[in-house]
Amino acid sequence: MDLRDLVYKVYERRLERKLTSIQAPRHVGVIVDGNRRWARSNGHEDVRHGHQKGADKISELLVWCKEAGVEYVTLWLLSTDNLSRDKKELEPLLQVIENLVDDLVEQGWHVKPMGSLDLLPDHTAHVLKNAKEATSHRPGLIVNVAVGYGGRREIADAVRSLLQEHASKGASIEDLVEVLDVEHIAEHLYTRGLPDPDLVIRTSGEQRLSGFLLWQSAHSEFYFCEAYWPDFRRVDFLRALRAYAARNRRYGS
Repeated sequence: MDLRDLVYKVYERRLERKLTSIQAPRHVGVIVDGNRRWARSNGHEDVRHGHQKGADKISELLVWCKEAGVEYVTLWLLSTDNLSRDKKELEPLLQVIENLVDDLVEQGWHVKPMGSLDLLPDHTAHVLKNAKEATSHRPGLIVNVAVGYGGRREIADAVRSLLQEHASKGASIEDLVEVLDVEHIAEHLYTRGLPDPDLVIRTSGEQRLSGFLLWQSAHSEFYFCEAYWPDFRRVDFLRALRAYAARNRRYGS
């Protein structure tokens, strides 16, 4: 261990001690951004090296979350916009995601896919559905993997599902207008039944949500980290928890 690693380890332990008495966020959302830029900055022409390095980081994050007492983690792995990428990049990325999901199943996590699975290749959708079925009974930390996910599309899908549900009961649009409120829409989101995220983390220095959990993040706290996702360290995670703990949550006021 070199001097820099030793200094970080000491700093990490100090952060950890300060956080032991602090209430952890129940639900953490993570925009795992910067894999491609990490690959290029490290001399890799093939960006799949970045995607794989980023996938390897996921397991570390989940352990950190479990240790901190987090109950739900939502990982944005692939947006609906990403599906329009060049086939030469998209196919390897989908393979990395499929392997990651299989690994999460083997590691014992409770995996829940969220997104427009109908937009994904059949094999990728099949892997995600199998993961959900194979792990639905598992207790502990729930890992939402957002693949083929877009916040606007989620809301559109929720409204569509809501309309279909009421139509199946013979209700008219006028009937629905009379009773419609935010809770009705929330019940049809991909995250239905789960608490909204308390904390949203985005790596790579970008300071925007890009459509991640648009509805659910209305009262979330945000933490933006300069590190590319593959370089995200436990000390960065602890800093995010410290920043969250220091906030005075006002829930919209």
